[in-house]
Amino acid sequence: MPKTPIQTDSAPAAIGPYSQAVRSGNTVYLSGQIPLDPDTGDIVEGDFEVRTRRVLANLDAVCRAAGGDLDSIVKLNVYLTDLGRFTAVNAIMAEAFDEPFPARAAVQVSALPKDVDVEMEAVAVIDR
Repeated sequence: MPKTPIQTDSAPAAIGPYSQAVRSGNTVYLSGQIPLDPDTGDIVEGDFEVRTRRVLANLDAVCRAAGGDLDSIVKLNVYLTDLGRFTAVNAIMAEAFDEPFPARAAVQVSALPKDVDVEMEAVAVIDR
């Protein structure tokens, strides 16, 4: 099955040799997003909740470029440098997603690109 890259200026450009997302059939594999402002490429200012909402907005922008939205996500992987933020992530996800919520893993890691404290990657199913 062919692979089609997904790219949008509404989300940060890739900071390495990868695509923002790749579609294969009706499945879209979204690369990890960190709290970068797509216009400036800088980390957004604000608290953890602001940064997490930016990550989800970036994922949503990539989903929309593929013809879907956040509710197209069936699997979400959350990477945190402090698993103590787990409850905050849950609250923000409850606002951002409709039920049924995506399957999810939340993992504490020692570091993330650009020294951010949250990154998310996803798999979406988009019939378009």
